[in-house]
Amino acid sequence: EVQLVESGGGLVQAGGSLRLSCAISGFTFDDYNIGWFRQAPGKEREGVSAISVSDGHPYYANSVKGRFTISSDNAKNTVYLQMNSLKPEDTAVYYCAGSRVDAGLLLGTYTYWGQGTQVSVSA
Repeated sequence: EVQLVESGGGLVQAGGSLRLSCAISGFTFDDYNIGWFRQAPGKEREGVSAISVSDGHPYYANSVKGRFTISSDNAKNTVYLQMNSLKPEDTAVYYCAGSRVDAGLLLGTYTYWGQGTQVSVSA
């Protein structure tokens, strides 16, 4: 059973930082991507960042480039999203997701999803 569990969300002031974690279990293939997606009320779910677990290649949405950093600790089966310089526009439920293919932030390729963690950024 594939399981993705997010943690690390919370409330932070604009300009602050949070670090999200995604604990991964149940994958049977070495090559897969872990992505972070977010959904704010009334908006479509959008890709934030992703990483190819096999080689560490990262992907970033333009809106977070230079502010967010994705990383993986393969020994811990954990992917992190370091979020710096947070803006109110970053407020959303953040989801960790898994894909069996390396297709960056192509939403349709992600078939495994965590429960989400709330990130709220106050102005």
